[in-house]
Amino acid sequence: MLVQDRAGAAPKPPRSRALPTPHSNSSTNTASLLCLQSQTLRAMDSISLPQIKLNSIKPIADKTSPYANFRSEQWVVVSVSSYPSDALQKMVKIKGWQVLAIGNSRTPRDWSLKGAIFLSLDMQASLGFRVVDHLPYDSYVRKSVGYLFAIQHGAKKIFDADDRGEVIDNDLGKHFDVELVGVGARQESILQYTHDNPNRTIVNPYIHFGQRSVWPRGLPLENVGEIGHEAFYTEVFGGKQFIQQGVSNGLPDVDSVFYFTRKSGLETFDIRFDKHAPKVALPQGMMVPLNSFNTIYHSSAFWALMLPVSVSTMASDVLRGYWGQRLLWEIGGYVAVYPPTVHRYDRIEAYPFSDEKDLHLNVGRLIKFLVSWRSNKHRLFDKILELSYVMAEEGFWTEQDLKFTAAWLQDLIAVGYQQPRLMTLELDRPRATIGHGDRKEFIPQKLPSVHLAVEETGTVSSEIGNLIRWRKNFGNVVLIMFCNGPVERTALEWRLLYGRIFKTVVILSAKKNSDLAVEEGQLDHLYKQLPKIFDQFSSADGFLFVEDDTVLNYWNLLQADKTKLWITDKVSMSWSTATTKENSEWYSKQADMVNKVVSTMPVHLQVNYKEVVKNEQSLTICSSEIFYVPRHFVADFVDLVNLVGHLDIHQKVAVPMFFLSMDSPRNFDSVLSTMVYKQDLPSTNSSWTHYSSQAAAVHPWKVSSEEEFIKLIRIMAEGDPLLMELV
Repeated sequence: MLVQDRAGAAPKPPRSRALPTPHSNSSTNTASLLCLQSQTLRAMDSISLPQIKLNSIKPIADKTSPYANFRSEQWVVVSVSSYPSDALQKMVKIKGWQVLAIGNSRTPRDWSLKGAIFLSLDMQASLGFRVVDHLPYDSYVRKSVGYLFAIQHGAKKIFDADDRGEVIDNDLGKHFDVELVGVGARQESILQYTHDNPNRTIVNPYIHFGQRSVWPRGLPLENVGEIGHEAFYTEVFGGKQFIQQGVSNGLPDVDSVFYFTRKSGLETFDIRFDKHAPKVALPQGMMVPLNSFNTIYHSSAFWALMLPVSVSTMASDVLRGYWGQRLLWEIGGYVAVYPPTVHRYDRIEAYPFSDEKDLHLNVGRLIKFLVSWRSNKHRLFDKILELSYVMAEEGFWTEQDLKFTAAWLQDLIAVGYQQPRLMTLELDRPRATIGHGDRKEFIPQKLPSVHLAVEETGTVSSEIGNLIRWRKNFGNVVLIMFCNGPVERTALEWRLLYGRIFKTVVILSAKKNSDLAVEEGQLDHLYKQLPKIFDQFSSADGFLFVEDDTVLNYWNLLQADKTKLWITDKVSMSWSTATTKENSEWYSKQADMVNKVVSTMPVHLQVNYKEVVKNEQSLTICSSEIFYVPRHFVADFVDLVNLVGHLDIHQKVAVPMFFLSMDSPRNFDSVLSTMVYKQDLPSTNSSWTHYSSQAAAVHPWKVSSEEEFIKLIRIMAEGDPLLMELV
């Protein structure tokens, strides 16, 4: 992972020393770049592996703090920058756990909380730990002092916490495995991701807990689109899940890309995960993002608590997590992910993309590097130091973290920590065949997620810039979609696709599905249900209706006037006029009901309609797969629905009647005139021959499964390249 230090300096390049190409049009830039490269290479060549005599480290005893004689086996370590939060005040009441609050330069000098131990900067400096010399004054990474203090005072388990995370039911043992051995341990097998695909090195655990469109901070963006659930799991014996990552309700651990593309304003996130889903373990060779606000470390993994200091604060715990997971395999341990353990409240604070840039640029390369890394050292601490050295050489962090690692290991020994013994690593052995009896099935729920949105200043890339532009244009427009196909396979995907652009996506179907927030509606008379939705989103600029057999190329709708009506009146195959004399009895009945409604219309609506339809024997038909109603026409639309009442007027008749009554066709926006419209699906949908990224919309298009949705996303990426991150 390419990182930046706090002064913004570039990291040392990888050992291949592949240097960037200078700008050919600037001799000054070239000279400066060559000078910088020379300095960087010299700095890299000067990196040396620290020599530590682990057997001659002098003990460090607490002789200065008021807690010198205090001991506890279970600690909560939290960084505090402001006065005690409500969540922290509840946390001190968790039975059997001692809260340790770590201050920094932003922490109020008079900080105090009954039941908590508080270590100010001055107290931290007096403890005699080597790591203090390497820590920034204003950062949560000072928690490293807290970890050492807790170990020094008898810790066997450490809950790495955040002061805005409220522990669910104030009971850490309800979901976490606080005890791994002895009477209190749960003697049970744990579901484990299968190792049948050796090339799969990273997973998104949120899928397992019901949120496929949400991903954790630190997941490579190229893996965001892997939204399918597991074909099957295996099992592993419990007892060595030395690192336990909890899932957070409310504001989960998400990155800035997710945060900004799902935010439409000042509303707070309140994302929920499946609390009944079983915990799930990671086999050797497979990793998961870890964080520093909802994770339990058992004593065998205390060495993995070290927070890097040369990377941004938003990357520090993620980098630590991958580094620690790789080393955890050396002692036969593994990571397990648990159902919701905390509710973390969204403070709607700045969430700068720049602080995570080192994550997004090269986290995939880091994972591949760690999985392939091997060491022939015979003690764990020697392996830890060696890996930190190689990571500095490769540019994943700087020499500053190599020196910090050396100080950290010495401090661990000084406070009495015993390094765990190594176990045989199985990565290079042939993988065992997974028999039918070894396969365990669990089908995750598909819980309601959040719409995607964009509200950020600045442009991080041209693609994200486009997304911001689209979002600003349609961020207050509600998309109403009717799904003809099985919503269980597509509802979440449609929200994932269109929710990035619109205020929200309301999905209707012939059958209600509460789990997916899908309401029941009958397509033949769906217009009668629209007033209820209009009322629900009373502040929206407008409402765009689309059926799921029509693809919406939103990037081609920017030029449309959102104050005008949009419909397919200029698409000949969609919009037509028939006479009742030439057609069936159904046409006659529909025309009679239309005339009855027209006769009761208010004057402005009736005049508009009769200006266009001069013959009462004619009937305007529109397939009505897509149309748009702006806010100032909503009242007229609702009035027309009320005029229809219980009359059995079909959707394809009612909608064009409404549009011709609300305004003259010459005032309709013509944006949908570019729509690609065919009567029937092509003989094979594999050719995708009728799709055009230049059209406003494409009809028909069949999407009834995740596989078909992925194909659609890939072809739509011609107009929106960011979609490739979803597949």
